[in-house]
Amino acid sequence: MKIYCISDNIDTNIGLRLVGINGVVIHEEEKVIEEINRVRQKSDIGILLITRKLAELVPDLIDDLKLSAELPLVLEIPDRHVDPEEEPEYITKYVQESIGIKI
Repeated sequence: MKIYCISDNIDTNIGLRLVGINGVVIHEEEKVIEEINRVRQKSDIGILLITRKLAELVPDLIDDLKLSAELPLVLEIPDRHVDPEEEPEYITKYVQESIGIKI
């Protein structure tokens, strides 16, 4: 199973490519919907990462995907511009929410 990222930020996309995660940079709501639907048709993608800003453009679609038992598993990720004062320890929080293990 592969991981794929839909990002609104070129820096996030490049950073994830450095660790072997392919993806695309998108800014429009319609393109986000098209890309999510395209990714859902691929049987080799098990996890879909999407930046929080893009997930906020299509909240109903994201909620439906998260609640379904079908692949891919959808995880919202912050981009590098998250203010640590606003969300302290956000990486720890996302790991806990994603896999259910308290660190």
